[in-house]
Amino acid sequence: MSAPTDDRFELFDLRVEVVVPEGGPVYCGAKPGDHFELRGEMLHLPPGQGFSIYSIAAVLPLLAAKQRPTHRNDWMTSDAEVACPDPNCATRLRITRLRPRAFSHAETTAVPLPACDSPDVRG
Repeated sequence: MSAPTDDRFELFDLRVEVVVPEGGPVYCGAKPGDHFELRGEMLHLPPGQGFSIYSIAAVLPLLAAKQRPTHRNDWMTSDAEVACPDPNCATRLRITRLRPRAFSHAETTAVPLPACDSPDVRG
């Protein structure tokens, strides 16, 4: 009988926060410090606070990559601000890695882990 496979992996929790340059116009309804957190695949907003769907759409394609560990020289490691999608709005959305959170492969998908000698597995 073979030993059970360790199927754990880690993703960073993220915080996406609105940054407004002093005197910059705001058209997306955001206030400095408005934010949401991404924990795993779940988005969490503070009670009573909204967030523009257009602003979320601007950062959404980057969030899965920002959750994963990256090489120190990768631009995804250092670049953390995304412009508001309205070109007339001065806000920026700052993505900050908070803490790593452990997940189990078996608890996040029905697809089994590939064999260790599979050419698609990079280690």
